[in-house]
Formats: sequence, structure tokens, C-alpha cells
Amino acid sequence: MQPLHLTLPISVEARKIATQFQLQQSNPQKSQQVYRNTIAVYLVKFYLESLGWKTDLSSSYSCIPLMQSMMNVADLQVKDYGKLECLAVFPEIETIHIPQELWLDRIGYVILELSQSATEAKLLGFLKHVSTEEISINQLFPVYELPSYLTSSKPLVKLSQWLENIFVAGWGIAEELIDSQELTLAFRTAQMSTENTIKATKLIDLGIDLGHQSVALLMALTPVEDGKIGIRVQLHPIGKEIYLPPNIKLAMLSESGENIQKVEARGQDNYIQLKWFKALPGKYFSLHVSIQGLSWVENFVI
Repeated sequence: MQPLHLTLPISVEARKIATQFQLQQSNPQKSQQVYRNTIAVYLVKFYLESLGWKTDLSSSYSCIPLMQSMMNVADLQVKDYGKLECLAVFPEIETIHIPQELWLDRIGYVILELSQSATEAKLLGFLKHVSTEEISINQLFPVYELPSYLTSSKPLVKLSQWLENIFVAGWGIAEELIDSQELTLAFRTAQMSTENTIKATKLIDLGIDLGHQSVALLMALTPVEDGKIGIRVQLHPIGKEIYLPPNIKLAMLSESGENIQKVEARGQDNYIQLKWFKALPGKYFSLHVSIQGLSWVENFVI
């Protein structure tokens, strides 16, 4: 049986650094907030590093006095994965408040309960994603699952960066893999302006059982009204292949794993696509490609 909670001592060094940051704030309320946030960050840092994870405080807003003044921030950069938010809460709380400014660019949220004496803290658990400001304490995942969650998780693909022509490894310009005339035909009926559309593609290897045949996942993004982003998702054959493998499936899942929409290739489909949709920045979703027991999944945030 794994313990649901983990109690950690607050080191003298952590309290010293927290006090230094605290003294740089003139507002008493902000001063206490910065102190608690710093303690939380150093505790999570200690916990992860004791398990072999590497962290980078220099890339964390929580250690920059200007950002501490402007925001209620307690982020910790986990190298090669992303930022964890470290939230210190009072004892006996029933709900956790997570402001919208902390919803973006986070791979998870670690919740800690600081003791009244500020000599130790209890790791209560963690959240994977949030989409509401008030979260029940009962929704936390147990802290012992955090290392396996980090191990299994993939960094989110940030689609908003594509509009600035910033692409993560594995994603390339669509025209490099798919004929430009085919692209034009594929998007002729799309509810988006081709002038402002950014298209990117990723190759997906279907495995040895299918002769390592690859398909190309194509995504097209266009800014639309009210700050939303319009998104089209398609699956194409590449190389000498004219048609997709029969029965290959393309699905979109919510952040909770719910199947939002799904399409399956028939005998002679030269591409398949999900229904065009639009969403505001901060929206999480996953794309799932599967065939004959093989599957590929990638996680996205707009």
C-alpha cells in the first residue's frame, strides 16, 4: 500500500530563500503569498530531485521578483517536460482555487499543505489539467502516482506557437510532405481562410505489421472571431500510396479521455478528416490514430 500523502521537512535553506524573496515585497499580503509559494516550489524541487528528476529554477517565473510581484505564481520547470505549478494550501480546506492565469503552459499542479509552524509540509496530491477555478480536494490524484505520470506524459504541443512559425520536433511544414495541389483540394471546403492558415504535418509509422507504412497527420490552424482558433485535422497517405489503409481510425479526445469525434477510412479513401472546430486558447485535446491494435496519441493545447 502506497501512502496517499507524503510529509516533508522544510529545510533551513528553503526558509532562508523564501524570506529573502518575501522582504522584496512591500505589500504584506503579497509578502506572505511569495513566502508560501517559494516554500512550495522548493519542497516539490526537493521531492522530484530525490527521485532523480532534474529541475531548472532559472526557467521558473517563481524565482523572478518582478513576476512574483505581478502574479500569484509558483511554477517549477521540470527539464525536458514542462512546468509544474506548486500550490500551497491551508489545512482542512475542501476546495483549491487555481486562477485562469495558471491554466496555460502547465503539465500539472502539485498541492501542498503547509503546517502552522512552517517546519514541514504535506504533499496532498496532484492534478493533471484544470479547466475551472475551483477544484475539490477529492479530485486530487495520489502523490505516489506523480513520477509515473511525468514518465508517461508527453510534452504538450502548443498550437498557438504555430501561428508564430514555431514548431516542435517531429512537426514540419505540410507542403514538404503533401503535394500543394492536393492540399488546396483538401481544404477547399474548409471554413477557414487559406491566406491566414498555418498547416503542419507529422509522419506516423504504422509499425512492422503493416510494413512500416507511414501516414501523415495534417493540421491546419486559422485565427477566427472572438480570439478563437479554427482547426482542421486530416490523415493522408504519403509516398507512392494513393489510399489510406482500410479501417485506420482518427479520433479526437477531450482532456478527460472522452471521445469527442471519430472517423474511419473505407476501402479507397485518399484522406479522412475530423469535423472542423474552433476553440479559445487554453483548450486541451488529444488526437488518436489507430489500426489493428497499433495506436499513436499526441496531446495538444491551443
